[in-house]
Amino acid sequence: MPYQTISQLQQHKTQLMDTIQIGSGMQMAVWNNHHDRVRVCSDHHTLSLYIQDGYESYRKTHSGWKNGGGPDRFCLMPEGQDSTWDIRGNLTFAHLYYTDQHLRDIAQKIWDKEPAHIELYEQDFGQDALISTGYRQFLLNCNWQDSANQLQLSSASTLLLNHLLQNYSNVQWKLPRVTGGLAPFILKRVLEWIDQHLQTAITIASLAQQADLSEYHFAHMFKQSMGLPPHQYVLQQRLDKAHRLILNSRDELTDIALFCGFSSASHFSVRFKQHYGYSPSQLRKGF
Repeated sequence: MPYQTISQLQQHKTQLMDTIQIGSGMQMAVWNNHHDRVRVCSDHHTLSLYIQDGYESYRKTHSGWKNGGGPDRFCLMPEGQDSTWDIRGNLTFAHLYYTDQHLRDIAQKIWDKEPAHIELYEQDFGQDALISTGYRQFLLNCNWQDSANQLQLSSASTLLLNHLLQNYSNVQWKLPRVTGGLAPFILKRVLEWIDQHLQTAITIASLAQQADLSEYHFAHMFKQSMGLPPHQYVLQQRLDKAHRLILNSRDELTDIALFCGFSSASHFSVRFKQHYGYSPSQLRKGF
């Protein structure tokens, strides 16, 4: 779906630095703005995180202009919220756009029941370590154009929305306690499926479907079985496969990178060296 906030911000000085569609239709965007007056009212929810600067960002309230911006401060803007902002300095910020249906889907998958009503609590210039860590380590700290990162992006965005449901809404759900890992035959099926699809954009939804579980339950049970989150296991399998191909084939390194699910040779080389301590070209040359 087209998100209204994007078109509204583009009517002002706000510059769109990057954007990506995440699983189930959610979208992320990184923006930059300075010395601007912005008004936004959208038919979707927005979770915003200040990345750089923002100290001179003000929001219009009934009692005057409210200030409190800065790196790692977040704003939660529910759908239909009319807000006016005065950006008196520089500001770089990230947005996660999602709908009420996304929240309902996540609540239903995690708690196995349909919520009657979800009301998000508006937040201005808030501080939450989980939100800032989720953004910086898992949403912003990867190449958005690399299909291999789709699993990490979709998992992190799902966890963020789950956190909002628990802490910033009037739906007071209690998370179920997940015990034990995946049954051996289900785990075998999932691992075989991963091995057969390493060259594709694997998502948490596609993996959970193989186990016939909700995404939340699958992620927790997979980690208990394997000792790694799904996205880290998939990355490790891709790197291991690439390592074998470099040693046992004469294929070009770029072809190996694409065959193992990496979108570019440069990104593949960086991840490979981080994991093994040497580059693909060094391995090919035998050091």
